[in-house]
Amino acid sequence: MKSRRIGVLCGGLSAERDVSLKTGEAIAAALEERGHSAQRIYVDRDLDLVLRQARIDVAFLALHGRYGEDGCVQGLLEIFGIPYTGSDVLASALAMHKVRAKEIFRFRNLPTPPYYVVHRDRLASLADDHATFGYPAVVKPVSEGSSIGVAIVRDVQELEAAVEEALRFDSEVLIERFIEGREVSVAILNERALGAIEIAPRDGFYDYANKYTAGRTDYIMPARLSAERYRGVMTQALLAHRALGCSGATRVDMIVSERGNEVILEVNTIPGMTPTSLFPKIAHHAGLDFGDLVEEILGSAHLTSQGKHYDRRLEKRPFDGPERRASGIVEPH
Repeated sequence: MKSRRIGVLCGGLSAERDVSLKTGEAIAAALEERGHSAQRIYVDRDLDLVLRQARIDVAFLALHGRYGEDGCVQGLLEIFGIPYTGSDVLASALAMHKVRAKEIFRFRNLPTPPYYVVHRDRLASLADDHATFGYPAVVKPVSEGSSIGVAIVRDVQELEAAVEEALRFDSEVLIERFIEGREVSVAILNERALGAIEIAPRDGFYDYANKYTAGRTDYIMPARLSAERYRGVMTQALLAHRALGCSGATRVDMIVSERGNEVILEVNTIPGMTPTSLFPKIAHHAGLDFGDLVEEILGSAHLTSQGKHYDRRLEKRPFDGPERRASGIVEPH
C-alpha cells in the first residue's frame, strides 16, 4: 500500500468544512510520517475534474456532513473506480439521514428516543403539533453533524426559535425526546467495538463549541458504567453499525439513562480525527496510536461495485491474522 498514491479528501461543501480540514490534515500528516504518499485533495464542486488530474489509487475520506458523508462522494468514487475508506453509498446515506436511520433502528428493535419530523410548511402549527410531546426536547437538522443546529428546548418559544435555526441547515428538522443520562460514544473499527468513552461537558450540552474547544469537556475512558452495562453498550453499538450496513470506522453515539437503559442517537460513518475527536481517544485506550489507527482505516478501503478490498500490506496488523496479509487485491472478508 505504501507504493500507492493516497488522496486524502477533505474540506467539502457542508457546514462542517473547517472540522473536515483539520481531520484531513491530521490524517495526511500521519500517513506521511508512516512513509505513505499522501496528497491532500480539497473537495469543492469540481471534485470530478480534480480526481481525473490527481490519478490517485485510493481515497481516504476525511469529509463530514452533506455531500461528503452522505454517499454523494462515495458514489462518485465508485464511478471512477477508486477504492475509498469508510461505508459504502447506501450505508453512508442511511446513517447521515437521522430519520431513516432511526426507522431502521426501530425495525431492528434497537432502542432510540421517540421523535417526530417538522417540515417548513408545518411551522405555523408547530405549537399544536408538539403539544402532547412534552419538554425538554432536542431539535436537530435531519442531515447535519458535529451538533450543528442542535438545541435542547424547554418551552414553546425555545422550540420555535430552535426549529427556525435548524431549518437554516436543512429542509427537515428532527424533534427528539430528551433522555436524561450519560452521553457515551462507542468506536467501531472493522467490525470490532474498541471501547466506549463518556462525554461530560463542563457547561451545557455537547454542542459544537464544547466538541471542538479544548478544555470545555471532560472525557472519561472507559465510560463509568458497570461491567454488564458496558458490554451492553458495546453490543448495541455494533448492532446499530451493522443494521445500517456500515463498514470500516464508525462512531456510535448513545445515551445511557439513569435507569440503566441505553438508547442510540446516531451512527457517524466518518468520525472526526481532530486533536479533540473521540475516535482517536478510544483507539488509543485500545492500544492503537494515531498512526496505527489511520493505517487500519486505510486498509479497509474498498469498492462496493467490484466487491473487493485493497489489502494493507503493512508491517503492523494489530487486529488481523497472517492469512489477511496477501498483496494486491483480496476478496472481502
